[in-house]
Amino acid sequence: MVVNGEQIFLLWRPYNTLYVPPHHEWFKIICLWPKAIVNKQHCRYQVIYSLPFHVTFCEMAFTDNEHFDYPEYVESCWYPWWEKQGFFRPEKHKPSEINKTIFSLCIPPPNVTGTLHLGHALTVAIEDALARWRRMQGYKVLWVPGCDHAGIATQSVVERRLLREQDKRRQDYSREEFLQEVWRWKQEKGDEIYHQLKKLGASLDWSRACFTMDPGFSKAVTEAFVRMCDSGLIYRSESLVNWSCALESAISDIEVDSKQLPGRTLLSVPGYEQKVEFGTMITFAYPIEGHEGEVAVSTTRPETMLGDVAIAVHPDDTRYQALHGKQCRHPFTNRLLPIITDPVVDMGLGTGAVKLTPAHDHTDFLLSQRHSLPIFPLISLSISFFLSPQGVKRFQARERVISINKGGHSHFASLNCYNPLITLANSNSHSTFCPVPHSRSGDVIEPLLKKQWFVRCEKMAQKAIQAVDEGELEIIPHFYTKTWKNWLSNISDWCISRQLWWGHQIPAYRVTLPESGNTQEVGLQWVWGRSEAEARERAAAKFGVSPTALILTQDPDVLDTWFSSGLFPFAMLGWPEQTEDLKQFYPNTMLETGNDLIFFWVARMVMLGTELTGQLPFKQVLFHSLVRDKHGRKMSKSLGNVIDPLDVISGVSLERLQEKVMEGNLDPREKAVAMEAQRKDFPNGIPECGTDALRFALCSYKAQGEREDISLSVSQVLSCRHFCNKMWQTVRFTLGTFPLTRIDKWICSCLYSTVEQCERGFESYELHTVTSALHSFWLHSLCDVYLVSLVHMQVFQSPSSIRVAAAVLYHCVSTSLRLLSPLMPFLTEELWQRLQPYSPRPSTASSSVCMQSYPTTSELDEADFPLVQEVVRVARSLRAQYHLTKEKPDSECHDCVCLTCSGIFFSLLLCLPEKCAH
Repeated sequence: MVVNGEQIFLLWRPYNTLYVPPHHEWFKIICLWPKAIVNKQHCRYQVIYSLPFHVTFCEMAFTDNEHFDYPEYVESCWYPWWEKQGFFRPEKHKPSEINKTIFSLCIPPPNVTGTLHLGHALTVAIEDALARWRRMQGYKVLWVPGCDHAGIATQSVVERRLLREQDKRRQDYSREEFLQEVWRWKQEKGDEIYHQLKKLGASLDWSRACFTMDPGFSKAVTEAFVRMCDSGLIYRSESLVNWSCALESAISDIEVDSKQLPGRTLLSVPGYEQKVEFGTMITFAYPIEGHEGEVAVSTTRPETMLGDVAIAVHPDDTRYQALHGKQCRHPFTNRLLPIITDPVVDMGLGTGAVKLTPAHDHTDFLLSQRHSLPIFPLISLSISFFLSPQGVKRFQARERVISINKGGHSHFASLNCYNPLITLANSNSHSTFCPVPHSRSGDVIEPLLKKQWFVRCEKMAQKAIQAVDEGELEIIPHFYTKTWKNWLSNISDWCISRQLWWGHQIPAYRVTLPESGNTQEVGLQWVWGRSEAEARERAAAKFGVSPTALILTQDPDVLDTWFSSGLFPFAMLGWPEQTEDLKQFYPNTMLETGNDLIFFWVARMVMLGTELTGQLPFKQVLFHSLVRDKHGRKMSKSLGNVIDPLDVISGVSLERLQEKVMEGNLDPREKAVAMEAQRKDFPNGIPECGTDALRFALCSYKAQGEREDISLSVSQVLSCRHFCNKMWQTVRFTLGTFPLTRIDKWICSCLYSTVEQCERGFESYELHTVTSALHSFWLHSLCDVYLVSLVHMQVFQSPSSIRVAAAVLYHCVSTSLRLLSPLMPFLTEELWQRLQPYSPRPSTASSSVCMQSYPTTSELDEADFPLVQEVVRVARSLRAQYHLTKEKPDSECHDCVCLTCSGIFFSLLLCLPEKCAH
């Protein structure tokens, strides 16, 4: 346009109009447009018109060489507009008269500690596609974002930071001072996760964002603990727990992995300079009391022999039937060790006789309860054996016990030997399992006897099984139903105490009665309450004393992070208050998450939700597979194959990838391995692919396959970016004027079939069938056949035919954009806005493609055009076979026939009879 004699370019964007003269220096560096394109030598100007949201702009009509090579250009601006318009809030969407259904779900809250990985990206791609699809169908959609405080992970990160930056440990601070440091770190880093979710295009309602340490959520956690204590589902008991020496905290059973060792293996363990030997079976013999002979036992943990209380054999083992009921004497403790029988003993393992140390082994602990055996702890919380006044580290004790059995008394000068030494028979390499935590601490779990808070799970687990059996809860894919039942049928009580500072401090208080000199803990001395004042009133009523006469000391431990996460579906809606959100959106419609969280999170949500609200937290559970690298390996920082989704979206150089490895916490050897793997897999870095291409690629895989993980390749994402480019070019072609041919019915038929496949795919949550159908229609049917025919036949058409053709093409493209919108929100929004001025029914109201109705099957006649497709296929085959190009033949070669795909197609099409069935 011309303003005061000067040509002005108006850069169009929602709610943001920018005026830049073409000769101005800014014209070439406007960041919202590709630098290679924003140049007056590469563009011309078209007519100015108005968008539906009243932003006047001048569209740039690019030259034929323009491609969708800059995803950032499209994806940088649409999300703020969506958010400003409130498109993601359920209040914006009033359900139609036809469909008044609610669709609600929560995002699996990522840890506040770090950044999103490709597993998160897959979750977002699937959930956002479903949310956008339902929103376009007229559902009232609520998708709630959130972050988990991640007790262990966050505390560990902050502790490492303080040690690195201030050379201080957690113990150098008071609890309050340390928590202030954690909150300060959270304020600095906590918003990174939300920024990444927006970058991925997640259509979340940010006005309802939820953090598990927010005051409202903390109130829900306290309420849940108090109610479950009152009902007897939470209790305090001394029991065997999984103690992580590196974390200095207990962890639950399902947080422990069993690492299989093929035999003798040396492992690095925190706190030890030398590697520790595992996988060695030691056999020694206890003398039988009052009889000749001895009983040989085998163990991979000889250091625990000092806590032995019995020897167990199988009742049917003929080797030991004469010894039933007899005893052996312990040479160091002088205890008599009864020889008991139990069918749990494996007759084929070792000597068939096992020593029982109930204070340091879960199986032995259960046997001790079954046979009423005493328990003698050997190890303190500092993981020192009570073998000397100073204590000895657990794996150092192993060496010393073996040494003393060989005759080396000097190691334990303070240890009295009541009998001759035990006979040490032999040691052999033995395949075994080593308990390690899920964290990358490299620690080895130590079973310890400790007083903790536990959740009784058996009855709640039975209700969860019953819900699936009776069809109230649907698990998709259905083969996970068996896994669900097996695990819940054998569930043990859940230890929820964690010896941390960051988290929800347990709202339980130890009561000290007036004039009571008893400092021993007993179960009756504990009370709980929603506040200290309430706990004091409860204690006063319980013990019949004045509230002011009591001394209450709150338990310093915090609750397991998974306990608070298990409340997420209803706590995010304001529970325990009966809010409008809770009334309207609970239970959630569904839950979608990775199959690795079936026990950690999903089962616990079902149990806690059913118990605390009287309803299942959701009606469906959809599990997706895990994302692996292109070689099928699990992604690991130490392997160098972890891919940041933002690096795929924006591109990254090899140098920057390697810088990230160097900035991490890997040891030097792991860093070298990781960097070498990066040089091999990404020699030129990762090219910019864009969010839409990444989302479309992730949804193209079969995410619900049985025992099938997703092996993602960046080349697959790059291929989807090329598909985005094809979409871009198609819309540019559509904005022109094109003729109609008789295959218009066929393309409408293809569109009908595509809509039908998309409907089935979304309804069955098989998004890979949706992406396949859309990719095939746009690339093959629309571009390869229909558009090619239009280009070569337009010269034969009348103006009236041209208008009809334009309408058919607009219908196909606009419908396809609506079909693709849940999967590719950014590019489809950009192309939709470019297409709207050509709409047969233009509107002046704000219009977004995400606000349009999702296409449904309609009455379209299906013409039979297999010959058309075959012609195109053969033509391309011929062009490849004869190495033909788009260049014109030499003018002297009059006999030369220039065969091209479109040329052959057009020629054959002209040869068809006017009313040919094909």
